Amino acid sequence: MAAQRKHLVKDFNHFITCYVCKGYLIKPTTVTECLHTFCKSCIVQHFEDSNDCPKCGIQVHETNPLEMLRLDNTLEEIIFKLVPGLREKEQQQEIEFWRKNKSRDNGEEDGPRSKKPRMDDEDEEGGDQDYHRSDPQIAICLDCLRNNGQLGENIVKGLMKKFIRCSTRVTVGTIKKFLSLKLKLPSSYELDVLCNGEIMGKDHTMEFIYMTRWRLRGENAYPMVLEYRPRIDFG
Repeated sequence: MAAQRKHLVKDFNHFITCYVCKGYLIKPTTVTECLHTFCKSCIVQHFEDSNDCPKCGIQVHETNPLEMLRLDNTLEEIIFKLVPGLREKEQQQEIEFWRKNKSRDNGEEDGPRSKKPRMDDEDEEGGDQDYHRSDPQIAICLDCLRNNGQLGENIVKGLMKKFIRCSTRVTVGTIKKFLSLKLKLPSSYELDVLCNGEIMGKDHTMEFIYMTRWRLRGENAYPMVLEYRPRIDFG
């Protein structure tokens, strides 16, 4: 019987390391246009400044390269099995990251807690002053939905910066107010906000839409895409 050949982890490093950060792939994410794979955080950050693949240079998408990303859960499990302790290390780092950021949101530091002067101390009793910053956050892409010949298209334009991060408790009504403010629309002007082609109610929260309407659930759910357009009167 032939002796079983043993392989070292370093023998596979070429297949399980990120081209951008040179470390092991964490939440490996593949660009569907060229099939190159990177850490999720590395490629998302790269696409903030460029629409090209960092490895081969091909243009991934003219306007929204994030649409061309797919999480590779199978590769992630293979990497965790190949590299001892990597899963536990990443989980611990993630816990520490969120704990540190939560402490900052609450005005705490790593050292002894000290009272910081606040400009809104006198207004503290007037209501919630943290604007839900401690809530779970969600990334959203706000796209202008254009239909040829649709009334109002000359007023409703695309946003200069269409990616936002907000509380999961934010409602569609608040998103409409945000859009009206950014687009400088008349107060009487009405918008429809849609997810996957379905008009969302003004009281729907981002969490509700994500859980019930957004098709790309779980780790593969990159910025949830909401579309907006002038309200269509079917009467």
